[in-house]
Amino acid sequence: MRSPKLAALELKRFGRGKLPAAALVALLLLPLLYGALYLCSFWDPYSRLDKVPVALVNADQGATVEGKRIDAGGEITKKLHASKTFEWHDVSAQEAAEGLEHGTYYLSLTMPADFSAKIASSSGADPATSALQVRTNDANNYIVGSISRTVFSEVRAAASTNASRGFLDKIFVSFSDLHDKTAEAADGADKLKDGAGKAQQGAKDLADGLDTAEEKTGELSGGLKKLESGAGKLETGSKDVADGTQALADKVNGAADKARPFLKDPKQVADTAVLVADTAKVVNNHLETFAKKAPAAATVTQRVSTEASEVYAKTCTAGAKPVPATCPQLKKLKDDAAEGALLAGDVNNLVKDANGDLGKLRRQLTDLEKQARDLAKAAPGLSSDLDAAVTKVNALNTGAHKVASGVAQLHTGLGTASSGSGKLVEGVGKLGDGAHRLDGGMYKLVDGTGELAGGLHSGAEKIPDYDEQQRGTRTEVMADPVKLANQSLHKAPNYGTGFAPYFIPLSLWVGAMVAYMLIAPLNKRALAAGASPWRIALAGWLPVAGLGVAQVAALMSVLHWAPSLGLQMAHPALTIGFLLLVTACFAAIVQWLNAKFGAAGRILVLAVLMLQLTSAGGTYPVQTSPDFFNWIHPYLPMSYIVDGLRRLITGGDLTPVWQGCAVLAAFTVGSLVLTSLAARGKQVWTMDRLHPELSL
Repeated sequence: MRSPKLAALELKRFGRGKLPAAALVALLLLPLLYGALYLCSFWDPYSRLDKVPVALVNADQGATVEGKRIDAGGEITKKLHASKTFEWHDVSAQEAAEGLEHGTYYLSLTMPADFSAKIASSSGADPATSALQVRTNDANNYIVGSISRTVFSEVRAAASTNASRGFLDKIFVSFSDLHDKTAEAADGADKLKDGAGKAQQGAKDLADGLDTAEEKTGELSGGLKKLESGAGKLETGSKDVADGTQALADKVNGAADKARPFLKDPKQVADTAVLVADTAKVVNNHLETFAKKAPAAATVTQRVSTEASEVYAKTCTAGAKPVPATCPQLKKLKDDAAEGALLAGDVNNLVKDANGDLGKLRRQLTDLEKQARDLAKAAPGLSSDLDAAVTKVNALNTGAHKVASGVAQLHTGLGTASSGSGKLVEGVGKLGDGAHRLDGGMYKLVDGTGELAGGLHSGAEKIPDYDEQQRGTRTEVMADPVKLANQSLHKAPNYGTGFAPYFIPLSLWVGAMVAYMLIAPLNKRALAAGASPWRIALAGWLPVAGLGVAQVAALMSVLHWAPSLGLQMAHPALTIGFLLLVTACFAAIVQWLNAKFGAAGRILVLAVLMLQLTSAGGTYPVQTSPDFFNWIHPYLPMSYIVDGLRRLITGGDLTPVWQGCAVLAAFTVGSLVLTSLAARGKQVWTMDRLHPELSL
């Protein structure tokens, strides 16, 4: 009889009565008890955290800073109630402690009385750290405590950010005030520098003037004595001076009358001056060329003289007969060349000796050119200048006559001046010394004020000056400088979806395990009839594999379409096909364990299940488990099943899926081979089989 018929006979016996049929239905629905019920119980627990009772104690008394009321505790309380993270209960500190101890509340959050005051202190002179007080009781529930640590870390970060903003905003405002005051100080330093510069120049002029005065007063002291003796002569001579100035005035007036006709055409004067300037410039340039060319000319003429002498000597004085007719001309050429070389050498020596004179001449020509051009520029005003000069000469003449009349008075006063000049020399000397010290001090003051102004301007440029918008932007960034850019690839939408790859194969293993409690792993009739071991193995495997197909269909239908579940798969068809291979593999493994070890095989089935559950990495990464579980992880099929189902349900690279298919196929074929070997052994009856030591 073929294997399918044997499998059909095995299943047909479940139709002989109501109880076997009910058992078959139970086999079909058994994976739902593990898969659907387990997943349904914690499908999305985070969406129902608002049902978890938590105590909230707001003991904050608030604070007032610079006339502004701060109630950080009240603000956090409002935000927590609005967030609906937990079921918050506003209670007293005593009620919170008692409720946490008795299990009424899973945890408590307390904001102390000085919470706002310490937050406000961050922008004051004596900043202090405030603290949110969280208390948990793991005797009530450990997971809630773990969740709370994550939630309250976010609450603490938000509170810290708000506190930092006020502190940083005050710093930026202080920066702006400091910038403005430093800029004002820099402007004042600039004015101080300008004033100090003027004072320094005045001190220098004063010192120079006093030096001159000291020198002149010394001369004055000696001259006064001479003046005193010559005052009589001066009195007599002053009349002669007045007469002379009168004569000078007469001559100047006459010369002015003669010069005025020439100054009627200022343009002609300007053109003549420009011509003189241009000529001086040309001569100056030729002098420079002459000075540069003279050495070369001396060298060339000396070389020509030497060559002429050599030609004459070879041609006319070497004893050649007859003497060429050109010798007289060659001799004249030699003599002229020698004379030219001598003259060129003299000129070169003259240039060398007169190098200083030529430089002086060139400077004079440069001055002449400059003065001529100045004359050209001043030509339009010469006429008026002449009139002014005549006026001054006439005024001089008038003054000379006044001087003559006052010399007599001067002679009288010179005696008194001579006696006081000694004291004047001494006083001017002291004033000069003080003026020089003042000049040195003012020079240092100018340097110091310059450095002060420069430093203040540089400092003002480095001090930030932010407007309100810039200050707000920078305050926000510095208060919370690091944001967490969290990106999840192929994110599972909820807790149940993340754990489905773990519980689905668990339920299918349990389904296969219970199925072989009701269905014999090896058909006894086929064993007694001596059928082929392969047929016997397939006949025992096909019914459970067929039931596994129905179990997969029922389980995945409920997980996908049940209102409280709604499992969404990235690759639905591949997921179903993969699970069919999974249930076929599990059926083959469980069949072999039961066929080979009999009653003990059922215990081994449970043991293998436990090993797979603990090493598959279904909850925590397998790397967090002890070394033993890491060692057996790659040798058990559920490790590959969990990894493959994660990719099929949430998405991602399908390489682990194909790898898992290969592993499951290998386990399936290997288990069937082992089962067929066990079937061959079971065809021989022994005393152990007739009287087993253990039966279940």
